[in-house]
Amino acid sequence: MKVTYDSEVDVLRILLSEQPIEESDESNPGIILDYDREGNIVGIEILDASTRVGNPLSVEYAVTGRSS
Repeated sequence: MKVTYDSEVDVLRILLSEQPIEESDESNPGIILDYDREGNIVGIEILDASTRVGNPLSVEYAVTGRSS
C-alpha cells in the first residue's frame, strides 16, 4: 500500500495494489475509486483532501489482531 499527497492540486491518493487501473468511478463527489480488470478496488483518490481529512500530510498506520 502506498499513500501520497500532492499539495499543489490537493489530492490524497491511496494505492492498494500495483494492478493496472481498468476503470475509475467518482462514487461520491470528490471521491474516486479505481478498479482493476476483475473489479477489485486498487486505488482511492480524495480531491480537495485538505477539506476532507484532518491532516493529509500525516499518516498513522496500525496493525491489529492476533499474531500466529
